[in-house]
Amino acid sequence: MSLYMADDFDYTTEEDEDMANVGGDVTDEDNFYGSDGEAIYDDDDMPAKKRGTSAAQARRGRDIQGIPWRRLNISRENYRKTRLEHYKNYENVSSSGQLIDKKFKQMEKGGNYYEFHHNTRLVNPTVLHFQLRNLVWATTKHDAYLMSHYSVMHWSSLSQKLSKILDFSGHVAPVEKHPGSLIEGFTQTQISTLAVKDNLMVAGGFLGELTCKRLDRKGVSFCTKMTYDENSITNSIDIFNTLSGGVHFIASNNDSGIREYDVETFQLLHHFRFPWPVNHTSMSPDCKLIMVVGDHLDGLLVDSRSGKTFSPLVGHLDYSFASAWHPDGFTFATGNQDKTCRMWDIRNLSSPTTVLKGNLGAVRSIHFSSDGQFMAVAEPADFVHVYSTKADYKKRQEIDFFGEISGVSLSPDDESLFIGVWDRTYASLLQYNRRHAYSYLDSFL
Repeated sequence: MSLYMADDFDYTTEEDEDMANVGGDVTDEDNFYGSDGEAIYDDDDMPAKKRGTSAAQARRGRDIQGIPWRRLNISRENYRKTRLEHYKNYENVSSSGQLIDKKFKQMEKGGNYYEFHHNTRLVNPTVLHFQLRNLVWATTKHDAYLMSHYSVMHWSSLSQKLSKILDFSGHVAPVEKHPGSLIEGFTQTQISTLAVKDNLMVAGGFLGELTCKRLDRKGVSFCTKMTYDENSITNSIDIFNTLSGGVHFIASNNDSGIREYDVETFQLLHHFRFPWPVNHTSMSPDCKLIMVVGDHLDGLLVDSRSGKTFSPLVGHLDYSFASAWHPDGFTFATGNQDKTCRMWDIRNLSSPTTVLKGNLGAVRSIHFSSDGQFMAVAEPADFVHVYSTKADYKKRQEIDFFGEISGVSLSPDDESLFIGVWDRTYASLLQYNRRHAYSYLDSFL
């Protein structure tokens, strides 16, 4: 993974600059967050230009992001065309995306699995590193956690309240005692990746820091520095349940290592090293295999106990930054800067079973629904694709908006899909709700 942070790269076009001036400057987070972690404002208290958009307003014609297209010198359709033509996809292997564009076509659009519910501009998602986009996590259909500058924030769509969970701009230190925990903690930690599951939050830092907090307790539980390597960005964190009922997590690092921790004791269980920086890992549902992708064209399936390679994954043309297992334990997906998400079957790993091509950029995030019916795939900006697994990934819903994506997350019950939009003017959190066909109601007609 590149050592550069998000501010070192500019993906905007001239039309982007025009749009950025429409809504005025993005308001600083300190104007909205109280020091006690309670939200000072809710959505109704916001100035008109910063209020969100409801499903009812969208049905009446309001843009879901609040972009006033009638006041702009360009239509939405023309701006979309311009974005598709000029957006610069970052590649480590030159022309990898162009080769894909020539070889593969996109799957059919037309799926309608999740419908727009609400967009709040009270929330201001941010990204530290342009290649790392796992900064939004849903714990229920109403609750989402995300990074906003130095702070982990909690958004409740039920109460429409925003609150601060943990502020990394100052001093953060553990209140619990665990072997290996840094009692002195950290100061001004730059958070590169985040994971939240149930009541556990794990944040990874730009210099190899790990901070663990239980959301049902006050204070931080555990702090450690995984490595003192000069190339030590924490690239991803995967929290998973073990077969014995415990909770573990794996941290992937730019120092070419992955480390597995037991959440009960916060002790390091395994440390496996690879020939290249590891950008993302995913534990299989049976906890026997770990999918490992990073700064190499090929991914790896490795044994979770020994770290030995079970099989290489050959097919991508660039570096990979996303991976996910289907709940069935046979199918899994990898996301790459060659603009593809590739599907694999553990029963035949000679080649991908399906290649899914994006619109404008790398695949930065992948999530399967808990019931296995859908797979959400996020590009770096503007598009999230929801594929139907029942249709063998040949049909998709395309969620279309404008802005860099800080993260995408499905709630554990699959009822909500949250998308963090990182933008100077239209930063927000989009929420889509799962559509249901209540056919039994037809009997009343």
